[in-house]
Amino acid sequence: MTKEQERAAKEKEKAAQRKPKKKKNVFLGEKIKKSFTKSGPKGRNQIIEQFYYLKTFQQPNEYAPSLYYFNPKKRKIFKSTAELNPATDKVLHGPYKKLQGGKVIETGYFALGTRHLRWERYNKENTLLTKTHYEMGFPRDAAVTYYDAEKKKIKEVIPYVAGKVEGDYVRYLENGQRDWDGQFENGKKVGVWTKYWGFRNRRHYEYQYGESGYDPEVAEPEMVREYNRNAVLVYDKEKGLDKRDAVTDRPGAKR
Repeated sequence: MTKEQERAAKEKEKAAQRKPKKKKNVFLGEKIKKSFTKSGPKGRNQIIEQFYYLKTFQQPNEYAPSLYYFNPKKRKIFKSTAELNPATDKVLHGPYKKLQGGKVIETGYFALGTRHLRWERYNKENTLLTKTHYEMGFPRDAAVTYYDAEKKKIKEVIPYVAGKVEGDYVRYLENGQRDWDGQFENGKKVGVWTKYWGFRNRRHYEYQYGESGYDPEVAEPEMVREYNRNAVLVYDKEKGLDKRDAVTDRPGAKR
């Protein structure tokens, strides 16, 4: 090796030492791991979700309106209102991106299983459809009421976006257990609303509202499922299942 080659080799070695080390995947102080899912038919309509989850499991805040986790076995992201299973559930934490046909249709961030910071939705022409800001699962403009003066025991969360009731609604009992939850769209109740027993966050009744908040609101929703105190499904309208005992004082759908 000539002196010139030796000098060049030393310079290369010094440059390599100066090269910054690759940063570990960390978000809000927590180590995270990247993953993805694919759904739908291959081609322009296939949906790809890119996201991160906690390397070390942490149970999300019990008061969060909705929790999001990834099940590696089923290769799918799920939304839950109950405690997560440390053995199977990967708590979402970090940047999130949803693509369809290679085009971004939704972006945002998760923090300890909840929606956090700015979330945006786009159509296939890359036109912004909605923009919502969250703080650990709660819409930034949500109206939150409490049972106590210290504001530790949440009573009710009414989600507001751009002046309209929009998003995940939840009401709690004074013992911290869920009482009701459901979704608003365009100021109207939509989808399935759930009434809970009041212990272990076990579901009791599920009522079906309309699918869209831009249609007339359903004034009297239909009960579609019922669970007993042991979390066993005893009535399911769609499946034609009815194992209920005769009950004359079944509570109504209104909260």
